[in-house]
Amino acid sequence: MNRLRTLLFVLAALIVALPSSAQAPGRVTAIEVQGNQRIEADTIRSYLLVQPGGTADPDSMDRSLRALFATGLFRDVTIRAEGSRVIVQVVENPIINRVGFEGNRRITSDILRTEVQLRPRGVFTPAAAQTERQRILEIYARRGRFGATVEPKIIELDQNRVDVIFEINEGEIALVARINFVGNADYSDSRLKEIIATREQAWYRILSSSDSYDPDRLAFDRELLRRFYLRQGYADVQITGATAELAPDRSGFFLTYTIDEGPRYRIGELTVTSTLRGLDPASVQREIPISPGEWYDGDAVDRADTLLTDLLATRGFPFANVEPRVVRHRDERKVDLTFEITEGPRAFVERIEISGNTRTQDRVIRREFRLAEGDPLVTQQVRRSRERIRALGFFSDVQVNSTPGSASDRVILNTQVTERATGEFTLGGGYSTDAGFLADVGLRERNLLGTGVDARANVTLAQKRSQVDLSVTDPQFLERNLAAGADVFLVQRNLQSTSGYNERRAGFVMRLGYEINERLRQTWSYSLVNRDLYDVSPNTSRFIQEQEGSTLLSQVSTTVTYDRRNSRIEPREGFVVRGGADLAGIGGDVYYVRLRGDGQYYIPFEQMLGDPDYVLVLAAGGGWMLPYNGGETRIVDRFFLGGENLRGFALGGAGPRDVSSNDALGGQVLWTSSAEFRFPLPLPSELGFVGRVFVDVGGNYGLPTNVNDSGCPTSVPNCLRDDASPRVGMGVGLSWRSPIGLINIDLAQAVVKKSYDQTQVFRLGFGTRF
Repeated sequence: MNRLRTLLFVLAALIVALPSSAQAPGRVTAIEVQGNQRIEADTIRSYLLVQPGGTADPDSMDRSLRALFATGLFRDVTIRAEGSRVIVQVVENPIINRVGFEGNRRITSDILRTEVQLRPRGVFTPAAAQTERQRILEIYARRGRFGATVEPKIIELDQNRVDVIFEINEGEIALVARINFVGNADYSDSRLKEIIATREQAWYRILSSSDSYDPDRLAFDRELLRRFYLRQGYADVQITGATAELAPDRSGFFLTYTIDEGPRYRIGELTVTSTLRGLDPASVQREIPISPGEWYDGDAVDRADTLLTDLLATRGFPFANVEPRVVRHRDERKVDLTFEITEGPRAFVERIEISGNTRTQDRVIRREFRLAEGDPLVTQQVRRSRERIRALGFFSDVQVNSTPGSASDRVILNTQVTERATGEFTLGGGYSTDAGFLADVGLRERNLLGTGVDARANVTLAQKRSQVDLSVTDPQFLERNLAAGADVFLVQRNLQSTSGYNERRAGFVMRLGYEINERLRQTWSYSLVNRDLYDVSPNTSRFIQEQEGSTLLSQVSTTVTYDRRNSRIEPREGFVVRGGADLAGIGGDVYYVRLRGDGQYYIPFEQMLGDPDYVLVLAAGGGWMLPYNGGETRIVDRFFLGGENLRGFALGGAGPRDVSSNDALGGQVLWTSSAEFRFPLPLPSELGFVGRVFVDVGGNYGLPTNVNDSGCPTSVPNCLRDDASPRVGMGVGLSWRSPIGLINIDLAQAVVKKSYDQTQVFRLGFGTRF
């Protein structure tokens, strides 16, 4: 018993004598950080799961180690326990001093720098360098350079800094060597190659990237092929494959498109059904530009859908929904087409929000919307608004998306735009038959100070015509449907070869125009122009010599235009009609009334001949002028026939003439008509060549009463020729949409003419901008 008591006493004494650390084995009293240079010790401790007062068990130590590595701040980390202390030893990743590129010629360093994520003063890791290497390779691959190599080189500097240099070998571009089509029975490979955007490599495509392989373009080509077949009546067409195979030497690609054409359909029955109260389906069916028996056209169906939606909106059904339904009869090769009209969901525009316009003012964008806040949401109007904003030319991209508003029947239209440069400085040169050799300098700002105002200055110097123009136009004057502008000009023309004199005009024009609707527009203008007829040759007609000197023209004009063309730049379908009148004599010393008009009608032959460049253009124009207040018309105001408005004849070559001096006098009546068939040439379409065959007919006559044979020289007593009979010219032409401008070459023959008319076989028009 005594021995047991003694043992217990000794044990208790030992327990009391033990230090506190021995009483709690594994408990951490301090965390010591070593090796850190930039990163604060407390920051490193914040990532640890081990904390003072806790235990340093193996699991916590391991998880703390992984947490520190996961920050990407350290190249190496070790954690160990020494007694009650935890020692954290770190080796920090270096800081990037500079990111550079070497060997890149095709892609600038500025472009690459915006693509990579590594930045100066950022943390460098080998993994990040490899990620950037792969990203640069992808950039080169998108440009067809699949043989490019990239190696990141690290240059170590003091204070744990590094320069990261990507050494690039761009390699040769991998162009599209061959394009193949599989499954196409009704259309040849050559025809389908004209449809897609990708082209086979050729020497003349040095300025184009269309022959470089682009995966995104491959998907676009599939859609182009599908839409082409739908337009031709192949309602079941499927583009089942589009593959690219890289040549073994990585020098080029072989593209293969697999097509399942299916049968070609004609339109069978065409009907319109409606659940809208008060709408007679037959009344809208008559407006559909599709007839039974025609080849099925997917684009025409889409256009009819849009047309019906617009028509219903104007008739008081803004929420109407039009859904085309197609029922195929494969045995008969026909499709029945039904347009189902139902009541769509009601929605109203709660708010229009605009973003991305760093320069253009909100009001410039907002005024292009065809609907306002509070209006019914009409999809066609949203689409039309987007098209009008794009047509401004101020933005490289325009997106209009709808998001839910404050209520179930309210939507917010979010408009996102991307600004583009709107200033232009142009230098030009060229030659035309009418003006001779010319040089051109221009300065233009289409969006002055973000207000949408178009301002320009232009100087043209030519052998036969020189001109200085200053112009400014506000397309929404006073924030209304008014386009107001002014022009100041100085024009000098050399007409010695035509009528034996030179002409100088100096003055200004004030303009005001407005849209009556989307197709109809009217403009008004006032002109005040001083005209000086000088350097009259002694051998010139007496009727011209009598008009030598200056006159002041004060004129009010108006023009009405109705435009239903599918494009104002390159129209291929539709028509445009213009009519106008001029009244001179509101001041000044010239008095006349002049009426003028012209129009063009474009008939496409794409459905018949399978190419959009087959177009028949019918054109006509005319003018008539009558003096009043005892005045007589002057040669500078009369109409002239020949040159551009009657090919096969020289400028002013047909019409009234003084045969004693061979000078054109111009007439008070003019009419012209033309038929021109445009067709593609057997050349790659991207070269931009279009052939033309034309026939021009016109007449010019009507000398004023004070111009009569009494003024003829005694040697030629009957010197005036004023014949109203028509003249005819016909020929062929070539148009080239070249990279430096449009070039027109015409070879024409005057087949119906008078003996005194002046003809012209070759005509060249050439302009350039660079």
